[in-house]
Amino acid sequence: MLRPRIIPCLLVHKGGLVKTVKFGEGKYVGDPINAVRIFNEKEVDELIVVDIDATRDGREPDYQLISNLASECRMPFCYGGGVKTVEQVERIIALGVEKVAVSSAAVADPDLIPAAAARVGSQSVVAVMDVRKAGMLRKPEVVTHNGTRRTGLSPVDFARQLADAGVGEIVLNSVDRDGTMQGYDLDLVAQIRKVVDVPMTVLGGAGGLADIEALLAAERIIGAAAGSLFVFKGKYRAVLINYPNRVEKQAVLQRGGFDA
Repeated sequence: MLRPRIIPCLLVHKGGLVKTVKFGEGKYVGDPINAVRIFNEKEVDELIVVDIDATRDGREPDYQLISNLASECRMPFCYGGGVKTVEQVERIIALGVEKVAVSSAAVADPDLIPAAAARVGSQSVVAVMDVRKAGMLRKPEVVTHNGTRRTGLSPVDFARQLADAGVGEIVLNSVDRDGTMQGYDLDLVAQIRKVVDVPMTVLGGAGGLADIEALLAAERIIGAAAGSLFVFKGKYRAVLINYPNRVEKQAVLQRGGFDA
């Protein structure tokens, strides 16, 4: 079994880092390069960086920013934002990024995942499923473009489609829990886990290490990601880049049911 990873997720908006709540207006939390340098020192397992402007604004990924981040990163690095073509995936991988995440493009173009996997390897192709409860019945639904566009897709059905297409990893992101720090949506995770066995990372809602422990214990997830948990400190949400030290991480994994 793969060793679980504890993963900070950073959101880039207009060149700076922000943290959102339920995909709303973001709070500025610092400079991306400085944050990467701090996470290097803290020996982070992996880092996810998402440009939340690119897809919404209809532009290509910021290759200069990606190159700068990849040059600084001393941990595996996953980038997402504005990726629509196999050629873009290849260009980003060539800059030194280990994984490329696609979201809205995976919905719009079902052939993108298998085509990208054939060119760079499935292990480098990640699909992000942003999920929000929608409609009168408040059923979970896949959404795109920072949660502003409904797709009508069931997360369970779409996860199965992604797995069949050969995706290397699925990142399940709960929009309703984003930035709330009230815990992961374990019910939604369980539904997805019943139908796919590809590597999976969960994002949205972590408020403390206990939430990560609960996630690992419940579903044997190999990726526990968080935003607010690693950029804020205390009840007043003061900006402070942080991450569990080696001893704390070992304790989290052991309580989650894994050998550290």
